[in-house]
Amino acid sequence: MKKGDHLYLVDGSAYIFRAYHALPPLTRKSDGLPIGAVSGFCNMLWKLLDEARDTARGVVPTHFAVIFDYSSTTFRNEIYPEYKANRSEPPEDLRPQFALIRQATRAFDVPCIETEGYEADDIIATYARMACEAGADTTIVSSDKDLMQLINESVVMYDTMKDVVVDEEGVFAKFGVEPSRMIDMQALAGDSTDNIPGVPGIGPKTAAQLLDEYGDLETLLERAAEIKQNKRRENIIENADLARISKQLVTLRDDVALDLSLDDLALEPVNGPRLISFLKGVGLNSLTRRVAADTETDAAEVEAEEVSVEGYEMRGPDFDGPQSIDGDHTQPREEGGGPPYQPAHLVEELTAKIAAEPVDHSTYETVRDAEALQRWIDEAHDLGHVAVDTETTSLDAMACELVGVSLATGPGRACYVPLAHLKDGSSGDGDMFSEGLDPDQMDRDEALALLKPMLEAPGVLKIAQNLKYDWLVLSRQIFKMHGETVQGIEIGPFDDTMLLSYVVDAGRSKHGMDALSEAHLGHTPIPFKEVAGSGKSMVSFDKVAIDKATAYAAEDADITLRLWKLLKARLVAEKMVTVYERLERPLVPVLCRMEARGVEVDRQILSRLSGELAQKAAGIEAEIHEMAGEQINIGSPKQLGELLFGKMGLPGGKKTKTGQWATGATLLEDLAAEGHELPRRIVDWRQLTKLKSTYTDALPTFINAETGRVHTSYAMASTTTGRFSSSEPNLQNIPVRTEAGRKIRTAFVAPKGTKLVSADYSQIELRVLAHVADIPQLKQAFADGIDIHAMTASEMFNVPVEGMDPSVRRQAKAINFGIIYGISAFGLANNLGIERGEASDYIKMYFERFPGIRDYMDETKKFCREHGYVETIFGRRAHYPEIRSSNPQMRAFNERAAINAPIQGSAADIIRRAMARMEAALEAEKLTAKMLLQVHDELIFEVPDDEVDATIATVVKVMEDAPMPALDLSVPLQVDARAAENWDEAH
Repeated sequence: MKKGDHLYLVDGSAYIFRAYHALPPLTRKSDGLPIGAVSGFCNMLWKLLDEARDTARGVVPTHFAVIFDYSSTTFRNEIYPEYKANRSEPPEDLRPQFALIRQATRAFDVPCIETEGYEADDIIATYARMACEAGADTTIVSSDKDLMQLINESVVMYDTMKDVVVDEEGVFAKFGVEPSRMIDMQALAGDSTDNIPGVPGIGPKTAAQLLDEYGDLETLLERAAEIKQNKRRENIIENADLARISKQLVTLRDDVALDLSLDDLALEPVNGPRLISFLKGVGLNSLTRRVAADTETDAAEVEAEEVSVEGYEMRGPDFDGPQSIDGDHTQPREEGGGPPYQPAHLVEELTAKIAAEPVDHSTYETVRDAEALQRWIDEAHDLGHVAVDTETTSLDAMACELVGVSLATGPGRACYVPLAHLKDGSSGDGDMFSEGLDPDQMDRDEALALLKPMLEAPGVLKIAQNLKYDWLVLSRQIFKMHGETVQGIEIGPFDDTMLLSYVVDAGRSKHGMDALSEAHLGHTPIPFKEVAGSGKSMVSFDKVAIDKATAYAAEDADITLRLWKLLKARLVAEKMVTVYERLERPLVPVLCRMEARGVEVDRQILSRLSGELAQKAAGIEAEIHEMAGEQINIGSPKQLGELLFGKMGLPGGKKTKTGQWATGATLLEDLAAEGHELPRRIVDWRQLTKLKSTYTDALPTFINAETGRVHTSYAMASTTTGRFSSSEPNLQNIPVRTEAGRKIRTAFVAPKGTKLVSADYSQIELRVLAHVADIPQLKQAFADGIDIHAMTASEMFNVPVEGMDPSVRRQAKAINFGIIYGISAFGLANNLGIERGEASDYIKMYFERFPGIRDYMDETKKFCREHGYVETIFGRRAHYPEIRSSNPQMRAFNERAAINAPIQGSAADIIRRAMARMEAALEAEKLTAKMLLQVHDELIFEVPDDEVDATIATVVKVMEDAPMPALDLSVPLQVDARAAENWDEAH
């Protein structure tokens, strides 16, 4: 690149969302693939390129590139973990289009650039700097103010939507500062969109005035004491560190290591046939005709490219980033409006009354001695209820330290009991419960001794938000006082506001305390960062000043009690009491005990497996190098592409202006299926290295220092259908389809003298489908104990069950399970490796053989459109209000989810019922087995050797009887159970 050249840098990530929101939804006719954003993007890019090449406009680019965000996680998250943490997930119908848009960019013969660890803005800044050094001009195609810091004599911004060019004068006219001061201005003002904190109370206008007076940010911070306005002065002094962190966040990096040089960005003429082939493959007929005319290409003679999203990562610039820590114990405090429900008139009046009562932090009491605490305990006994919340040093209930307890007995009537706050300036190193403690607080053991009888009292209803966390924390702390093993205290009768919300609003509301407060009370609680800081300056709660801690913690208890009054009333008004009483509340103590028990994991097995995986991966790596005839970095897609398609000339490869070949898993597997061994070994190597890094290397880090066991945490209100999810670690996603993956389960072992028992429902969702859709053939097959997949194959393909070709059964199995999840012909074709037309015929034939399933689907969609929800066989409601959306993709997604929810939700309810009844059943049989884990349709127990047979008999009976006779399930449930030394052998 040289002086006189002109570089266009398109902010591709911004283009995606402009395209998505500017145009109506659109799907590809052949398979329903969403292409609305792809259509908008392609039209916008074609228009920009067409105008850019128009010499009459005066600015003709010689170089051109489209820049994308690689993912939401960048180096900025290391600086400030909450950076962009408030970004929501992209719309469901936009997710598959990210990959298509990258393919579209390459089809235009335009470099498509992204770099892991950096944002698109950093790449743009780097290329803009390089162009300036080369004496060239740059036009940044974007309207993002974050990029305005780059504007100078040779760099301008072009907003295509407004057809406005922004130069240095334009920046000053808009913000009152020159481009060189934009960084300081943004550091002061912050940015709620990207969760950049800035200085509270300072907006862009005030920031510009301050910078005009003091020159730059550092000078302002050094001279902040001179500011006359009291509140402004205090805010800047108190938040100086936040301003400096914010400056790091908004400052664009211009030193990103890039694979493509400026010369590689040279603008090439459009390759008409290639672009038309892509456009036809996507189904963009109007643009195809326009491109054909402008490039003088006969579109009829161009074969459509096979365009799909298989093998591409669905990355997008607004994927959820790291989540912030707060006092809610389960998830980041959430923003958002209220759920679109219409409660009974009485509930509305109650809501209005409670919401009208102000939240006054000055009324909260700090309890510092036993006499004051006893008064609150007596009041709880007199009233018969109390809201309880704990404050801790972390969100890990099995490793944190209890710092304080808050109580509330009525709206506005709340207190905080500090127990382990440190003195000012104390680091907490060493034994934190000694010299470093603030003396003006209660002794923790003394306070817990007073609280324990109240927590266990049958006459006091305990109210909490996500009680499971508080229960575990209090159990650990109370039993640690006596040097005993954690078994859990019996917290008497209780209600959980998170679960109350989940029962009445699953699918249409968030269930975190702050979201509920804003939705139902119109009140925004104190943010955690306001009392504990954020980013690098964030401290654990034991280092928060007690007065600040009181306002924050007592408010939590106060709000929880108010929410309880509202949500409990709704539970009755909306006739959901049975679901709450039988499916939700009973699971809290059960899951508490399961999480406290944990599961034993053998470090040596994991270490050996890591070594084996490393050895196997190294062996495969050596094979690959031998096949390749050279040493390459197998983890480098660029080097792999050059080897496979450049050197070896394997079919299917496409090289673009980025200089890289596609090396996605689907492409490599296709090549392997065609008999190419090298791609097969590359796939094997990738699988092994992922297993090693994700599981065998990571699992030992989750072994608890106190118990020597792994304690996963179950989220009770995270899915719409009632399924649990687990985290830290996630034990529900351990791969079991490969031998190497199954070996990971061998590390989950039974202690000496015991066995692990795995009890797993057999094909429970198909059984539920047979019941709810009333399919005679399926019900009869299950009643007769016939292989359901073989029976389906026999029905569909008119082949006998005896001597059936295994491949035919596999096809039927794929269809059986695919139908439950609303699989498309496109998806089924990929799963079975067949043509889409053949897959479509299979689905059509399936519905012809089992017409009740089609009737069930139609009736379920109709019911959901009328009521906004569907129900499981137990009466749990899963809400899908967007089923009435005018967006066809959103509507279709919600229709599929609504069809699946009664099936998956009923299966989830069945295992919940079994778990709720299991401990009492084991105790009745005088069995000491301990339930450890729940993984989808499977329960895992730790059982003494001499109780294995009796335990299996009891467990199977409880699980198979879980639906209860009253539900009259028309299909028998079957549970497969066995015992072994480790989880893999037992499964």
